[in-house]
Amino acid sequence: MAKIVGVRFKSFGKVYDFDSGAFVLSCGDSVIVETERGLSFGMVAAPPAPRDEQLSGRPLKKVFRLANEKDFKQREKNLEKEKAAQAFCIKCINELKLKMNLFVVESSFDSSKLTFFFTAEGRVDFRQLVKKLINQFGVRIEMRQVGIRNQAKMSGGVGRCGRQICCSLFMNTFEPVSIRMAKDQNLSLNPTKISGLCGRLMCCLTYEYETYKKLKKKFPKIGKIVNTAMGRGKVIRHNVIQNRLTIHMDEGQDVELLLDDIIKEQERK
Repeated sequence: MAKIVGVRFKSFGKVYDFDSGAFVLSCGDSVIVETERGLSFGMVAAPPAPRDEQLSGRPLKKVFRLANEKDFKQREKNLEKEKAAQAFCIKCINELKLKMNLFVVESSFDSSKLTFFFTAEGRVDFRQLVKKLINQFGVRIEMRQVGIRNQAKMSGGVGRCGRQICCSLFMNTFEPVSIRMAKDQNLSLNPTKISGLCGRLMCCLTYEYETYKKLKKKFPKIGKIVNTAMGRGKVIRHNVIQNRLTIHMDEGQDVELLLDDIIKEQERK
């Protein structure tokens, strides 16, 4: 049975699955793997495990070989080239007065191509910039504009939960996130508390949203008049997790009651 191994290309980043072939690998091993962009240098983050072909029939790229001393030297050379390219590009951006934010440069493993990732509010005419980069480095140049959420995904970081941000750790795609999700989960609507490192609404607001929607179907809507064992009152707040709701009684006080007690009282009436 084929085995899959998890490989990470950055110290903090997503783990990608590869076919380990006949290689005996352990966590921390440096390997050269086949990718869509050619050979790349990575590190084993998850040891080889049997792959169930019935559950996952998608083809996987293979581990090409274990990294050797020459590969480590090439990797160090690439890192130095990326730093130099980023510094030079920022200098050119300032000289050309381009409205763009360069945040990372990536070199192909064979140093034949440099990819410059940036964010910008609109379209940027970077033709003059590309000419300067080609003259300076003499390799293929690609300028790639990405969104602010992609920047956070590529740059990585730690969220307010104290863990590595989800988009950088395991997410493949970005799902739509709305303020409605925060409202339905009774979360604070303070932007500083529900926004991620990218400045947009946190992706984790979607994780429990469907569960909240399902649970709230049993609850009477906010503002509805209900009967309780203590009299009539208006629903003003839901506590979905504890299966409770807060009622503003006609007498003026607020009381928190179990949903089941409210439902029984409605059936009795």
